[in-house]
Formats: sequence, C-alpha cells, structure tokens
Amino acid sequence: MSQTDDEVLRIFRESGALLTGHFVLRSGLHSGHFFQCAQVCQRMDKVTRLVQLLLPKLRETPCATVLAPAMGGLVVGQELARQLGARFVFAEKENDRLVIRRGFTFAKGERVLVAEDVVTRGGRAQECLDLLAAAGATPVAVASLVDRSSGQTRFSVPFLSLLSLSFPTYPADQLPPELAALPATKPGS
Repeated sequence: MSQTDDEVLRIFRESGALLTGHFVLRSGLHSGHFFQCAQVCQRMDKVTRLVQLLLPKLRETPCATVLAPAMGGLVVGQELARQLGARFVFAEKENDRLVIRRGFTFAKGERVLVAEDVVTRGGRAQECLDLLAAAGATPVAVASLVDRSSGQTRFSVPFLSLLSLSFPTYPADQLPPELAALPATKPGS
C-alpha cells in the first residue's frame, strides 16, 4: 500500500468508520466489512484532508458543478465543491429514485463531477449520471473516497477514487458460515 493509502485507512480507523462484523450493504449484498462514512464525515478536518488527498486525481476533470446523491455523498460532495471552487447541488430520493429538486438546474453542456462517499456497485452514482444526461449536462467523472469494487465498477465517464479495496460481498443465500453466524446489521452510509 502507498503512503496515501496508509493515511486514508488510518483516518477511517481512528474515526470509527471502518467496521467489521456482518453488514447488509445498500446494494443488498452482505459483507464482513463496512465503511461507515458518516463517522468520518462528522469531523470536517478529516473530510478536508481526505478531499485534499483526492484532488490530485481530479486534475484532468475540470468541472463547474459537483452533484452528489443524498445522503452518503452530501458531505464529500460539498467539500469537493468547496476545494474545487465549484457549485454544489444534490439529488435526493423520491419514491426510492434520485431526483433533482429544490430548483436545481443544469445548463446544456455544463461540466459536472458526480461525488460519492463509497461505491460498491455504483447504483446511486449511475442514477446521478442518468439525471445529468436527461438534463443535457456533461458528466466529467465519478469521484469517491472509497471504491469497494477494487476497480470493477465501471461508468461511461472516468471513475476516480481515493482508496480502492475489495472486501468480499455475498448474496444473502450464499453467506460463508462465519458470516452467517453473526447477526446482520444495516448501519447505513
């Protein structure tokens, strides 16, 4: 691991954001590891540092706006926009789908970065990309603090993450015995 990876993992561990146990992820998959980004996001000094570490990966993706899905991407997206000097907007759930509300609009061709905290399969980030396409904006990349797929998740734009890890995930009917023996929790992002 790189020095940056070590620092990022240290920040997550010290903030109580890297958990072990039996977890049901937003994707419905089960895992023995969970990134509880809300734990790190309550400390803005930690978020500021994590975004500082992510910024060099975004050099080739200038944007005018950062779009984040609520809830997980809100704090990360807002801090990314602040450090980039960009506008920040968010998408929120309505009938379990993301929508753009609150009068937020995008200009035709407006360059938009999608920000997330953790990506496993990329469902919410993809919904944001779809919203941007429908609005006529130009998505430039998806950026996240953690890529749980270890590079397996793909989008139509570059996917840039601060940390790329792959903890095993399992469908509910294919749990290993040691995981099945633990009570499952769904802590939320």
